[in-house]
Amino acid sequence: MRTTISIGACLLAISAALYATVRRVSSEPNDDAAARAAFMVAYQVFMHPRCVNCHPAGDSPLRGEDSQPHTGLRLRRGPDGQGVFTLKCTNCHQSQNHVGPHMPPGAPNVLAGGALDSTTPRWHLPSAKTPMIFQGRSAAQLCRQLEDPSQNGGLTAEHLIHHVSTDPLVLWAWNPGEGRTRPPLRHDEFVASVKAWLDNGGACPK
Repeated sequence: MRTTISIGACLLAISAALYATVRRVSSEPNDDAAARAAFMVAYQVFMHPRCVNCHPAGDSPLRGEDSQPHTGLRLRRGPDGQGVFTLKCTNCHQSQNHVGPHMPPGAPNVLAGGALDSTTPRWHLPSAKTPMIFQGRSAAQLCRQLEDPSQNGGLTAEHLIHHVSTDPLVLWAWNPGEGRTRPPLRHDEFVASVKAWLDNGGACPK
């Protein structure tokens, strides 16, 4: 009888300890200050020309360090972000950078299984349905946009981290070709800041 009571008491104590631990973890508040600070670090990259030029406020892609519209061509986003009529992005932008200063950049496509397809270019703007505008966005505006599935193409936090970690168009920013600057952070630092922002609850700057 005493053995049964002792075992029961131990099990009760263990259950109480586990409950207290789960409750403490589940009720632990998100670190809003850390989330906001992490987003402000990532924001430096989001607002760099390598990102802004493909996330314009209008329907025309931008170019250069000062984010000017393409000159000489009336390039437009088109419904799928690929351009309109015969003026397609992939007419000039191939699966890798052209050789030489300021020549058209490029990036490979992604196959269904996640492997890279070096024979097909991926270059495009976001679709007209979800234009994902960076240009002119404040930190608070961009933060809210990136968290909103109706504005970010239906991305969850996990998908967003995967996107900034692996998408060839994102990775291209750190290999932009001759004559172009890279973002102010290393790619791994950028990914870490996006992850820290989301892991800490995704609070947005005010």
